[in-house]
Amino acid sequence: MNDIERYEFDRQGYIIIEQMLNPPEVDSLATAVDNLETHALAHVNQPPRKKSAWGPEYHHNVDRGYYTQGSNEAGRTLMIEDFWNADARFDLLVNHARTMACIHAIVQDRPTVNNSELRIRYNGNQSGTHGGTRMAGRKYRYEFNQNGIDCMMVRMIYFVHDVTNEQGAFCVVPGTHKTNLPCPYGHNPDEEPGMIGLEMKAGDAILFTENLRHGGVTNRSDQVRKTIHVGYGPHWMMSQNIATMDEPPYITEPTMKRWDEAQRALFQA
Repeated sequence: MNDIERYEFDRQGYIIIEQMLNPPEVDSLATAVDNLETHALAHVNQPPRKKSAWGPEYHHNVDRGYYTQGSNEAGRTLMIEDFWNADARFDLLVNHARTMACIHAIVQDRPTVNNSELRIRYNGNQSGTHGGTRMAGRKYRYEFNQNGIDCMMVRMIYFVHDVTNEQGAFCVVPGTHKTNLPCPYGHNPDEEPGMIGLEMKAGDAILFTENLRHGGVTNRSDQVRKTIHVGYGPHWMMSQNIATMDEPPYITEPTMKRWDEAQRALFQA
């Protein structure tokens, strides 16, 4: 992070990083996302099943090592977690140099990956807003101390295609990572005062603190909105994927064998 990025992250709770990924990387990741979407839709309602501690029931695909829930019906989202195990093309995001430079600038303890999900949002879908209070709990804490910014959960969203507001842009209320009171406006991102959509280009990324008020405006287009989410935090934090909440990260042995020592360390809580 340079001085401007660090200042804007502290001021707003997020930054946009243009051209985080080059065109061949975008093409490779987009193909991997499309492939996994097709596979997940064909298996999402099949056994084996796992009930999340947070409520949703997931299909656990043992062969490819991911968890999924949702559907491609109008207004719905397909969630695919632990995608690392399913396709080696995602490996370029494990210990990604530009990403890790940002993470080390805002997570003071040794950081590890605690969240990995594909969010595939179909026509009519919106992501309800959440976050936005300093009293939300230790997991989401945003602080500033003598060593600078010190975050708990943060997330990088990678974009594999352009996304406009009409197509269901990720949205935020800037600065709400420093508020002290719970939001009184409910959870509809299309109606919340101060909410802005962040229109993105393929290859761009958004880095934000989970303490920030955020969500996704309604996808009013025929484009299926597909994004790759990777979450980070201090090494003591277990998985924050919904299917495996507060369990050890779910990384299969073949996946671990693909990675070098630095990559494996990012999943060793």
